[in-house]
Formats: sequence, structure tokens, C-alpha cells
Amino acid sequence: MDNSRNTINSSGRITADDLRRKLQRQRTQSTGTGTARNTSAQNASRPAANTAARQKLSDDVFEYDFVEKSVSDSAKAKPVQKETVRTAAPEKVVSNGQDDDFLVFNSESGTASSPAAERPSGQGQILTQRRQAIANAIASERRAQPQQSASRPAPRNTNQRPVQSSRRAPVQQSGGNRPTSLPQKKSKESSTGKKIVKNILRVLLVILTVIVVFAAVVFVSLRLICSNISPAAKNMFVTTILETGQLKFLASWFVSQEEIKQIVDQNKMEDFDREIDDSLINIGSKGSIVAGQTETGEEEDIQVIEISGTTYYANLIIVKDPSRVSVATIYPWRDVGVTLDKLVKDSGAIGGINGGLYNSYNNSGGSAYGVVVSNGEIQMNEPNQWPGLVLIGLTEDNILQIINIEGMSPADVEYMIKDKKIRDAVTFQEENSDSNNHFVQLILNGEAREMGGKGSGLNPRTVIGQRADGAILMLVTDGRGKGGHLGASASDLVNIMLEYGAVNAANLDGGSSSCMYYNDEWLMTSVTFYYSNASWNLPLAFVIK
Repeated sequence: MDNSRNTINSSGRITADDLRRKLQRQRTQSTGTGTARNTSAQNASRPAANTAARQKLSDDVFEYDFVEKSVSDSAKAKPVQKETVRTAAPEKVVSNGQDDDFLVFNSESGTASSPAAERPSGQGQILTQRRQAIANAIASERRAQPQQSASRPAPRNTNQRPVQSSRRAPVQQSGGNRPTSLPQKKSKESSTGKKIVKNILRVLLVILTVIVVFAAVVFVSLRLICSNISPAAKNMFVTTILETGQLKFLASWFVSQEEIKQIVDQNKMEDFDREIDDSLINIGSKGSIVAGQTETGEEEDIQVIEISGTTYYANLIIVKDPSRVSVATIYPWRDVGVTLDKLVKDSGAIGGINGGLYNSYNNSGGSAYGVVVSNGEIQMNEPNQWPGLVLIGLTEDNILQIINIEGMSPADVEYMIKDKKIRDAVTFQEENSDSNNHFVQLILNGEAREMGGKGSGLNPRTVIGQRADGAILMLVTDGRGKGGHLGASASDLVNIMLEYGAVNAANLDGGSSSCMYYNDEWLMTSVTFYYSNASWNLPLAFVIK
């Protein structure tokens, strides 16, 4: 092909071969997203890929598409071949929102024209001399090579988009065969798991810190209490802690054994062993006016009295008829006992208080210790199971008995029960040593027990007593911090019982076991925090029918 045919003009700025090679490169880059058109009505559906490619051209570079349209045999017309030349030259004018950047080449006539040239000049259409020159050069070359049109592949219908599979191949990372979404999901789960573990560790650290701080405060406080700064506080701590079931060891942590013995002796209760004088009890008689009675000496069959002391709060139930008081048990014994409200209801009673010694380890409460008599039946007879056991019960004549059974054999106990006609009874422990500070006898035959100091520490207490007219007194106090109270001492109990006319009175199992239930209501629950809405599990109780 000679130079006169390939050059556009004598200036030699752009040749048709240059444009063709440019077009071929653009088609290769666009990979099948050409802009072939069958009619001018397809102008609106030009692919975005050609538009993007066209914008990259310089002012002197033009993109063109060849469109061959065959006339059907029925039309019997000679095929007309048109060549559309489009340009992205900046000097083009678009009027009324239509794209006018194309020329139409008629291969039969050998002329090129632009629809913009046929429009009225008022529409602002401009065809520059350079664009016309380029169009004429292309037309001349097309006339010289008609065979190229026949060999050109049939244009594609741009209105039909390639069908894509509904499944997309997973995008793979360079380092593995799994989709990127799976590692991302695992990464999120791992991050969430780490946050949860971190939060749990923080909570545990806070709890541990609180426990350590609390323990340190308690330790320092006990150190100060057990120092010589306040001897009274030191005495109270030792005597109180020796009466607990599980914390006795704390006394030896802060105080030497010599000091413990000295404190116990200073608050020691004198030996007090008397045989009950039944003649002092005249059931149904009218004695002197005491607390709980009216001026005429009349009182209700059952009274509930609230008592407030300096270090305790208490409830006192007075049962006018002693025959209504008995011992209820869960016999035969088992591993786990029941709460006081269940004992009361199961026995057909309306109220009750906790009773004697029992297995309280881990709040099991399934069996009693010592001697137990219920409705005349001996349900347990082991008088030597613990040292210093004392029997507390009622005879068939409804007189309260407080009898020391230490050293008795089971046969001796059985004989004594039959001889004294004991119908209901429990046992508690009398022991005053550097390992225990338990006591039973408070008042015998109207005489109060002598004691040094307060006689004991401050703790929750349960007491049973009897007045001269036979009325039964049931007293329960709080303590160990409940209601802001430390509890009652032995001297407090003696004073309360004397105030309400007791002739005989005995201390029962106290501490966390102390509780009172009456008329479907808890009058005193356990002082233990996690049983503060009820009582510990018990195997027995004094109940009111």
C-alpha cells in the first residue's frame, strides 16, 4: 500500500493504518465488549467499556467501529454497508442530550457524512475540517479494499448480554484454597471469643481483688481487736468465736492458748446442777403479774412478744397451755433434714423453734445427736456421743425437765425416761473449755445461774423455759451481724427469762440454727446469708400444736 493511499493529508499527522492498529488494540483490551450497532436506534446501548476507552484517547485519536448490515433476501435490495466513525474529540457538540460523535460511511457511494451535518445549524452541530478529512481518507481506503468487509466477522448484538452462571467461583487467597469469607468468619469468631475470655478474666480479677481486700480488712481488724487496745473487745471476740461451729480456730490465730484460757475463766459460768422441783410448777394457777399479762392476770393462749436489746433483737412466744408443746422429728433419720416450716406443718403444728444437737455438717441436718424422745418414743439413745450432754424435755405432767445425763449409759437413760415419764425431749451440750463454750442451765427452781462477766460471747440464741403457772416460754434472738446485731450473751438470756417469769430455763442449740416459725410466717430466720429466708435443715424441733 503506497504512501499516498495511507496518509490522511500532506501534514502526515495520522494515517488510516495507525487508526486501524489503534482500533485493534482497543478491541483486544475490551475483550468482547465492542460497540457494534445494527441501526442508529442502538446508540443508547453502547457498552460502558467503549466509552471508558474512548475517553482515554487524545484529541487526535479516534475510535471507529465497522458495522455491516445485510438486507434480507425478501427485500431484494443490494446490501448496504455502513461504517460508523466515532470520535471523542473535545470539539464535538452535543445538543438536546444526544450523542453526535459518529460519522456514517456508505461503502457503495464512497462518501462519509455525519447526521449532525444534516441537522439545522440552530442545534449547534459542528463538523470540523479535520474530522471530514479523516472520514474521506477512511472511505477512500475502504473502496480500495472491498474484500475486507466480506472477511470481517459478523457483528454481535450488543443488546444480548452473555449469560453468567448463578454460581460464582470463590475468590481464593494466594496462600490457600479456601474462600476468603471463611477465614474472615473464623477471624471474627476468634476475636469475639478473645473478648469474652478477656471480660471473664477481668470480672474474676475484680472478684479476687474484692476478696483479697475484704480478707485484709478483716485480718487487720481482728488483729486490732485481739491486741491490748481494748480488753473488752478481745474478751468478746474469744468467747463468741468459741461458740461457733466452724470458726473456733480463729481464736488461736490471734490469741495464745494461755490468753484463751484466761478469758474463758474470766467469763466462766459456775457449775449449776439442780434437780427440778416439780412443786414449784402449778399448771393453770394465777401467779404474780409478769410481762405479757394484763392487770387481771388474763392473757391469750399464745402470745408473740418482740424484745429489743443493745446487741440483739428477739421474739418470745408464750404458750399458756404446756401440753400443746412437743418434739417433732423426721425419724427415721436420714442424710438430709427439712426446714423448720416443714417440720411444723408435717406434724400438724402451728409454730415452733429449733431444738437440740444435730448433724449440721454442710447443712445436712438428717440426724440428731445424744438422746431424742418424741411422743413417749425413744428415737435416739446415745448419751455418751458428746461430753456434757443435758436432757431438756417435758414430762407427761407437762413440767419442763433439765437433767444432766453425762456419764449415764443408754440403759440408765432409758430407765430415767420411764421413771420421770418423759414424753418429749432433746439434748444439748454443757462444756466450758478453751475449745468450746456451750452452756445449758440458765435458771433452775427460780434461781439464776452465777457467771463471771457476761458468761458467754454474743451469738444468736434459742431458749425454752417454763413459768410457775406452767406456761412455756420460747425465745429466739438474732446476731452475727443480722439486723446490725451481734447477738445475746448468757446474762442477756437469764435477764429476759427472769423478766417474763421463768422458774426453769435452758439454752438450746443456737448460732445459725436459731429460728422461729409461727402461723405460716417466719419470725426469725437463720442468720446465715444464703439461708436468710428460711432455716437450716433440721432433724427435730419443739413445736406448738
